[in-house]
Amino acid sequence: MSRSSFDRAGLALMFSTILVWAGSWIAMKLIVPYIGPFDFVALRYVTGALVLFALAAATRRPLALPPWKLTLLIGLTQTAGFQGFVQTALVSGGVGKVSLMAYTMPFWVVLFAWGLLGERPTARHGIGIGLAAIGLVLFIEPWHGVGEMRPVLLGLGSGLCWGVGTVLSKRMFERHAPDVMTFTAWQMLFGGLVMTPVAWLVPQIAPQWGWQLWTGMTYIVLIATAAGWLLWLQVVRRVPASIAGLSSLGVPVVAMLMAWAVLSERPSPVELGGMALILAGIFVVSRAAPTARAG
Repeated sequence: MSRSSFDRAGLALMFSTILVWAGSWIAMKLIVPYIGPFDFVALRYVTGALVLFALAAATRRPLALPPWKLTLLIGLTQTAGFQGFVQTALVSGGVGKVSLMAYTMPFWVVLFAWGLLGERPTARHGIGIGLAAIGLVLFIEPWHGVGEMRPVLLGLGSGLCWGVGTVLSKRMFERHAPDVMTFTAWQMLFGGLVMTPVAWLVPQIAPQWGWQLWTGMTYIVLIATAAGWLLWLQVVRRVPASIAGLSSLGVPVVAMLMAWAVLSERPSPVELGGMALILAGIFVVSRAAPTARAG
């Protein structure tokens, strides 16, 4: 395969993944009136895990549970915590606002990798985090009061959980090197099972199983979760990591454009300026050199 065809195929897969994942944000917002946030998280990830286990068995991958304590912690943060915050934020917040806050996870990864793995951030990381901090102030517009801060804070909480889960996942792969698909299935299953009693205990609307919810859940579980994950594997194999990592820019941007077109979520000029600075910060951090271990 020539370098040009390699690049074209890999980039086409990356853009397809971005479209699939951005579309899941629209689907998650559209089903908010039909299912409670905790029911959604439990159903999405238990079902998605079963789909991945079936794919792993069909492709003859090992099905053994990776070290359970670390897998459980990752399921609690990267699956249950992340998606629980996201879906709760979408009850009152717009897709563009919540998705952008969720994709602040590169900044949290830098901070938690420093604290948990001893990876000292570079000056470029500091510049990126500074740009994003200024953008966040513009994006929240605190001079207008704090009435709209709840979905923003929940979105930030989702990004924080994702960041912790990413650092723990890095530790998992460094120490134990599990099969990626099997590990993903197990941590998704743990995250979904942990959220199940929460869904039973916390008051929320009863699921309304009409065509809207069936269509949304089918897209989210089969397309965004299972197919999107498989597409991402191909992207990682074909595209340099420095380029693949820029999908953290592409997903919230495309999600915001889709929300503008489908849900009429029109950001203000100040919000657009804040978004631009946050995205610039993500770009700087994602292109920064790997951090050095402290000590």
